[in-house]
Amino acid sequence: MKIAVTGATGQLGNLVVESLKQKVAAENIVALVRTPEKAEALGVEARAFDYEKPEGLADALKGIDSLLLISGNELGKRATQHANVIEAAKKAGVNWIVYTSLLRADESSLNLAGEHLATEKLLKESGIDYTILRNGWYTENYTASIEGALGAGAFIGSAGEGKISSAPRADYAEAAAVVLSSEGHKGKVYELSGDEAYTLTDLAAEITKQSGKDIPYNNLPEGEYAGILKSLGLPDAFADAIASWDTGASKNDLYDERKTLSELIGRPTTPLAEVVKAAL
Repeated sequence: MKIAVTGATGQLGNLVVESLKQKVAAENIVALVRTPEKAEALGVEARAFDYEKPEGLADALKGIDSLLLISGNELGKRATQHANVIEAAKKAGVNWIVYTSLLRADESSLNLAGEHLATEKLLKESGIDYTILRNGWYTENYTASIEGALGAGAFIGSAGEGKISSAPRADYAEAAAVVLSSEGHKGKVYELSGDEAYTLTDLAAEITKQSGKDIPYNNLPEGEYAGILKSLGLPDAFADAIASWDTGASKNDLYDERKTLSELIGRPTTPLAEVVKAAL
């Protein structure tokens, strides 16, 4: 019973593989990656797998029973890429696909939601057993900006006082590994988020507390925030997207009171303070 993980050398994928190795034999795990040589450190079988090359996907999935489809990171291309994988999985006889979607994708105002919903629809129509993991925000999405905030003397964004129920990637990876290695999850849609919600004001206060340097949160209009991100060298489209996601956060698109993630992993999700400490 082989389990395959797409994007296995990515930030989430490699954590899933490491968590899976604690639950199933390494010989039953397959890393699906663009460059198999880069996956050697994972200690599992690696196969070439590129969402953009549908002609080779079915062969790479031969003998795979369960597939974790980690959503691609190329905005605007993901629905087509995911469709390529799902079609290949049908041809290869994959029995079960677990997909990483977006928290409350069916009601979110985030521009990320459309491609996730399109993929969810394809999965439900594929005839393959599925489980959908609607992952909330990764805490690292914000703590990655701590270094810049320390240098600038402020944490900036457009999230207002919106509540953010995030968790670090490792928590979501553990949940994926739990689902892939246990029974009772087929046909389910899980809304996954951190136990404790915070605002960016709260995050700035935690950075201040731990760093000993006064770091206020400065809330900016979406366009102004995007402009600053562009001035720092981010591509225009990506800067606009990040700023728009913060506006979504201001509407509580990243907030969720369910504790499904901690229920799946059997422990509380990692607190914000711990992730800030690790980032510092």
